[in-house]
Amino acid sequence: MTDAATPKRVLSGIQPTGRPHWGNYFGAIRQYIDLQDGNDGFYFIADLHALTTVRDAATLRQNVVDVALDLLALGLDPDKATLFVQSHVPEVSELCWILLSGTPMGLLQRCVAYKEKVDKGIPADAGLFTYPVLQAADILAYDSQLVPVGADQVQHVEVCRDIAGRFNHQFGETFVMPKANVLDDSAKVPGTDGEKMSKSYDNVLPLFGEVKKIRKQIMRVTTDSRPMEEPKEPADDHLFQLYSLFADAAGREEMAAMYRRGGFGYGEVKKAIAEASESYFATARERRADLEQNLDHVHAVLQAGAQRARSVAAEVLSRAQSACGLR
Repeated sequence: MTDAATPKRVLSGIQPTGRPHWGNYFGAIRQYIDLQDGNDGFYFIADLHALTTVRDAATLRQNVVDVALDLLALGLDPDKATLFVQSHVPEVSELCWILLSGTPMGLLQRCVAYKEKVDKGIPADAGLFTYPVLQAADILAYDSQLVPVGADQVQHVEVCRDIAGRFNHQFGETFVMPKANVLDDSAKVPGTDGEKMSKSYDNVLPLFGEVKKIRKQIMRVTTDSRPMEEPKEPADDHLFQLYSLFADAAGREEMAAMYRRGGFGYGEVKKAIAEASESYFATARERRADLEQNLDHVHAVLQAGAQRARSVAAEVLSRAQSACGLR
């Protein structure tokens, strides 16, 4: 967390490749909302990045609206932070080309995210390969100082700093050098199969949707085959980790004691997770329902955010153009 006395320009984006889930919220969105107080937050819906996976136009358009609704419902305040759609700021795409012209192939080939996706059989198109350069343009276009990332995403900021550093060395000081703000990694968010919650693994629990349907998904979370009477270590159990996301200290301790005693069924834990999560997101769920009835307001927020983002990005792009001889 940053010092409130020294406001920072904070930048982060979320891909509209599907509805945000519990992992997105506890891993990132909650911290974005915290960082908007006392800082200058720029948060965008990364539809250009989503083109590497979403191939249906109607789906992408709807996903963008859904992500905007979710972020506003969860507490992102357009009076405190700038919320916008990535593609509504064309200056970023132009800046991306300038950065691409000086980015070594070897740097991109070493990027972990690219290598992991290729290893999983995801087609290695040019968009996937050059993804880190567009990310760098996203960060640099707004003179971002802090970029909230998980511990496994620090490389993205390091690549951005490398690209910006090369440009600054060749053409003079042009870009602000951003720093990674590593998010709290204490809240691990396992998916329905016990692995890390991710849309790629199809193991997510959505933030919003039909309550009964989400509850059914919770009740289907995989468990081990240990007998009910056997005592269990709570820290090693993904159901306990899910419950801990929503419970207070007293609730966590009570649940931990039950695990250590044994003599309980996993169904009890799943029911507790469902009840705790429904209560936790109740206010946001109501706010989202209200926003759905006022989409004109949502689009106005995105339009105003894009106008502010473009004004900042235009200045940065102009600096870069002048530095490298395009102006």
